[in-house]
Amino acid sequence: MLSWFRALMPKEDRFFGLFEQHCQLIVGAGEALEHLLEGGEAVAECSRTITRLEEEADQVTREALLAVRRTFITPFDRSDIQGLVTALDDTIDQMQKTARAALLFGVTRFEPPMRDMGSLIAGAAQVNAEAMPLLRDIGRNGNRLAALTERVVALEGQADEVYNAGLKQAFENCRGDPMGFYVASDIYDHLEKVMDRFEDVADQLSSILVEHS
Repeated sequence: MLSWFRALMPKEDRFFGLFEQHCQLIVGAGEALEHLLEGGEAVAECSRTITRLEEEADQVTREALLAVRRTFITPFDRSDIQGLVTALDDTIDQMQKTARAALLFGVTRFEPPMRDMGSLIAGAAQVNAEAMPLLRDIGRNGNRLAALTERVVALEGQADEVYNAGLKQAFENCRGDPMGFYVASDIYDHLEKVMDRFEDVADQLSSILVEHS
């Protein structure tokens, strides 16, 4: 009876716009992070950009979570909405932590594997943004949505390989320089966590897809 009643009631569709808005901010932050990893003067400038976008994303997150509490009929389960919003916010939060670490340690030169991870992050952000509008019609877009979530998982797997190779290279390059290795490994860890957060978003989308397929 409840499912029949929910099907008849008009649904609050503004969540889709908030998801998409959040993803565009994530795309901007991903591009800024990729540019930051080019090093030099870009570090400070891009760090400011990421911080600004993260603050805007926080506002979108608050609006979405408030809407969950105030909306009678949601497009899908409230816990799924909360989980997706939180996962999206975690991605850009982790980008900000990465930029903050670079500033804290005064890093202005990044190794090629770090830049490779930045490119993978920017790519995952773009795939994320492509996937989000498909939630507006899961029945029609299910196959495409599933393919995009798989693409994000594949990118995360590539990032793991780059992370392992980069960490090994950093260890070899920093023999006799434990502080240098610590800084490099910290930057690598932050970058890996960004990709992990994108995988969390993909997992949330897959969960929604399973429930509505």
